[in-house]
Amino acid sequence: MKKEYNIGSLKSIFTIQLSFFAFLFIMQINTFAQSTLFNIPSTDVVPAKKVYVEFDFLSHLESYGNGGFQAYIPRAVVGVGKKIEVGMNVAFTKSATPNSVEIQPNIKFQAYSNEKKGVALSTGAILYAPVTRRAGTNTFAMVYSNVSKQVKGKYGPRLTGGGYGLVNRVTGAGERGGGMIGYEQPLTEKVKFVADWFSGKNRFGYGTPGLAITTSPTSALYIGYSIGNSGRKNNALFAYWGITF
Repeated sequence: MKKEYNIGSLKSIFTIQLSFFAFLFIMQINTFAQSTLFNIPSTDVVPAKKVYVEFDFLSHLESYGNGGFQAYIPRAVVGVGKKIEVGMNVAFTKSATPNSVEIQPNIKFQAYSNEKKGVALSTGAILYAPVTRRAGTNTFAMVYSNVSKQVKGKYGPRLTGGGYGLVNRVTGAGERGGGMIGYEQPLTEKVKFVADWFSGKNRFGYGTPGLAITTSPTSALYIGYSIGNSGRKNNALFAYWGITF
């Protein structure tokens, strides 16, 4: 029997999300570490002995029978020193098919950073390992490298670009690599426009524009809309909250 997605369940989901955001809103600490833009990795790393916690919510707001889904992805990243961070994501997805769970351990190394020139370079890897619905899926890894340039000025933008490759990705699941680009433009002291894009017709091939709202010196709320590179109605609301301890 298919699970149907109705307005009542939508209100329940939004209530849970708003409660979570309200809880984090009152927390004030010292510095915010940005681990990603929306989808692409940033060149930032979590400082040593700091912990970055994030909660992602994605949803295609239709009935399950018409392709609707919700994805809940809590993330935790730890700065281990020497410009290295390690983390773990857990992705839980609800849709017309049986619910799925995937773990995503990851590591990132900031190979170069020059604040005076506004340039940084990072490289990393993310493992995608299904825990449920393993038949028809496979464990694979993404490896990537990117560089960013921060333009000087109070409202100077930051541009990010790089490439990625998929290792051990099953045949028939789309391209096994491509490029990534990102753009961040401050609009006010606490709001900036953010957009990023993965090339390729695969599970990563999305462009996402939106806004980032700084809610404390250590936290920010991102709200955007992901649009797939291919496929009819391949889009989703995307919101996440991140905070550094």
